[in-house]
Amino acid sequence: MVNYMLMITAEFDNIKSLQPQGGCDDPSFTYYFKLKCGNCGEVTEKEAWLNLDEKIAVPKGSVNLVQKCKCCGREGTITMVPNCGRPLTEDLVEKGEFAPMMLFDCRGYEPFDFAFGSGWQADSLEGTKFDDIDLSEEEFSEYCEKGKCPVMISNLRAIFKVVK
Repeated sequence: MVNYMLMITAEFDNIKSLQPQGGCDDPSFTYYFKLKCGNCGEVTEKEAWLNLDEKIAVPKGSVNLVQKCKCCGREGTITMVPNCGRPLTEDLVEKGEFAPMMLFDCRGYEPFDFAFGSGWQADSLEGTKFDDIDLSEEEFSEYCEKGKCPVMISNLRAIFKVVK
């Protein structure tokens, strides 16, 4: 068992915070990323997707993903671990730091190549909420009426960090 924390960072212009629409533990927010088999090293062609709402019963409880490697046939599981994430804030961005989003307990697979998609929420410095943002192009720009200024999220980056 290895735990991987999804960590994200970006550049902000007049943005205070970024997180999944309903917060880091939003049960319906879907995470997309590729998987590498821990046995043979085969990489999935398509992204796997999982969210806290989707549970699969296994002999010792439940997991969020069960997948068999197409190359070696070994089965692997991933379980999402809530209550470990927090929003990416302006303070973290200014320091060049990453924010933890979600912890994944991985058995037999290693996650990588996170794909930003839809369902994000950002708050402007003036308090305007921008909902259901699509970050699949890894950029967002809009105009904040309250602050009478443009807002932008750019240079999105994600890594998976091994945590104990």
